[in-house]
Amino acid sequence: MKQAKVLTANEMKRLLAVVAQERHADRNRLILMLSYLAGLRVGEIASLRIGDVVDRDGNVKDVVYLNPAQTKGAFHRTVFLNAKLRKELERYVKSLSALPAPLTTPDQPLIRSQKGGPFSANSLCQLFSHLYRKAGIEGASSHSGRRSFITKLAHSAVSAKVIMELAGHRHLATTQRYIDVNDEMKRSAVELLS
Repeated sequence: MKQAKVLTANEMKRLLAVVAQERHADRNRLILMLSYLAGLRVGEIASLRIGDVVDRDGNVKDVVYLNPAQTKGAFHRTVFLNAKLRKELERYVKSLSALPAPLTTPDQPLIRSQKGGPFSANSLCQLFSHLYRKAGIEGASSHSGRRSFITKLAHSAVSAKVIMELAGHRHLATTQRYIDVNDEMKRSAVELLS
């Protein structure tokens, strides 16, 4: 089975430019960033509730704790949010403040469909496909952001064990299958030996 494409920086810029022109731009941008900057699976993104990312005072959390019902394999998972993703979440949560109070309570879905309810993992996969197609990115899928996240960490010399934990994998072999390697990376690696 062919793996999802790892996104280049230019492809990500092009994708975000396309998203900016779309209806529901803020929501769709956040969906992409949750995948690309936190390595979340599509089912995990679909399952997020406002209370998962926002504390009682309305501040975006630094760490998201996913319960077993939200994750693949039914294990608890800790997701660390970097500064860039926290800013994305702050902007998105601020846009939600225009909604009536019952729609912004902690148990409400963070990511809402056009009808106002939660996305299913399948419908979110279809949205990812639509966005990648519109941006003209071949071979990309709902897993591309996640593969890009893992590959970027690996090529930034982050420990394989740390990457495995951040990805929510139980086995290092699973994490290794996500890491993309190309000729430029191999060329750079051998130059380290000079």
